[in-house]
Amino acid sequence: MIRTRKDTVVGIIMPQLTSMIRHVIFIVSVLLCQSLQAASPERSVSPSHQFIVYGGDATLRGAVSKLAEQTKANLLALLGQRDGWKTAIVINLQPEQANLPEIPPAELRLSQTGSGMKLQLDLTIAQNLHASLMERELLRAILLEMIYRKESDIAPGAAFVEPPDWLLDGVLALTPGRDRGPLVEALSVSQKTMSLEEFLRQRPELLDSAGRMLYRACSFALVQLLVDSSGGRARLARYIDRLSNASNDPVADLKAQFPLLAGNAEKTWQSGLTQTSGTQNYRLLTFVESERQLDDLLRVKIPNTEKSLDLSELARRRASPEEKAALNQLGRALLLFVSQANPILRPVAREYQQMAALLARGKRRGIAKRLTRLQTTREQLTARMSDVDDYMNWFEATQLPARSGVFADYLRAASQPQATGSRRRDPISVYLDTLEDQFGD
Repeated sequence: MIRTRKDTVVGIIMPQLTSMIRHVIFIVSVLLCQSLQAASPERSVSPSHQFIVYGGDATLRGAVSKLAEQTKANLLALLGQRDGWKTAIVINLQPEQANLPEIPPAELRLSQTGSGMKLQLDLTIAQNLHASLMERELLRAILLEMIYRKESDIAPGAAFVEPPDWLLDGVLALTPGRDRGPLVEALSVSQKTMSLEEFLRQRPELLDSAGRMLYRACSFALVQLLVDSSGGRARLARYIDRLSNASNDPVADLKAQFPLLAGNAEKTWQSGLTQTSGTQNYRLLTFVESERQLDDLLRVKIPNTEKSLDLSELARRRASPEEKAALNQLGRALLLFVSQANPILRPVAREYQQMAALLARGKRRGIAKRLTRLQTTREQLTARMSDVDDYMNWFEATQLPARSGVFADYLRAASQPQATGSRRRDPISVYLDTLEDQFGD
């Protein structure tokens, strides 16, 4: 076959033209991707991947993500549940706009889409936005996801059941490290006794400041009463799970899940209020008290035996059924202890609780090393706190511009000369007095 000159030129140009077109398409694709990335808002994803935070800078998104994860961890610890979220929560941080003062500081929206539920929390970041409000709205979103976790098909336009306000306030009051003194005091000085039904039907947004404080105190008392009942943590988790089918009678819904209220619910409620108003558990323990109580907790007895639990031994062998029951008991006791413990010892108590849970499930890998490291940490903390106490005592006794009076009796006794008539006349005392007279001070 004879090829013309035109065919030869076309054969040379076409491959080069095709290569150039491919390069142009590649460059245009890269520029288009970069443009789309620049146009999309920046976001941060929390460690559990449940919270997707948009808006603000990286520092603000990280702080909100950390608060959301901590709020969820506190709730799961209170309920004794594992993290099993199914619907991601989108958190949109929007700046305050002077021309739109009607925008609420927080707005939670739940909707049904073709791909499933969509849960979005809009937070308006303003100078007067308190962290407690943000924590409360995050807890509301987390509870709402738990309520509708098993609801796969929700009709469009259906009304959603939000978690009750008493549950939000009660869970927040039981957060480890929270100061519950004002709540206990509000119950103690209150002259008004509310029935359980009256309390559950209250609308806290319509109350004044004093009424709102009393409502929070009653919420704390109710959640504490439910959690402390037999199997209370699991029952509270089941109550939250079934809130989507709740009736218009909140007392009946509580009675259905908590046998504690099945009898005389009003009497039990009033007893819980009295017990909470007289409790002193809101006071944080000192370091010495926390250390002593932690030692007592770790010496928990094994059922049907006279032996105490030994975590170091269980780190080397499988636990028996009785020892597993003791480990579960220890884990529950440590969860309650964390809320009262001195802040320095809370991470130590949490790690003991985690190791007890692992040993109860038969997982012993690395437990022995963690126990050794934890014991070393406790010894170092004890030595450091002892040095701090010695320094504070020295500073208070010698460096304060005005005396506090704490060492007044000691200084007075040391400065007064001992009366001669009060000296002891036994042979050893007489001998020591003679030596003191001869050699001086």
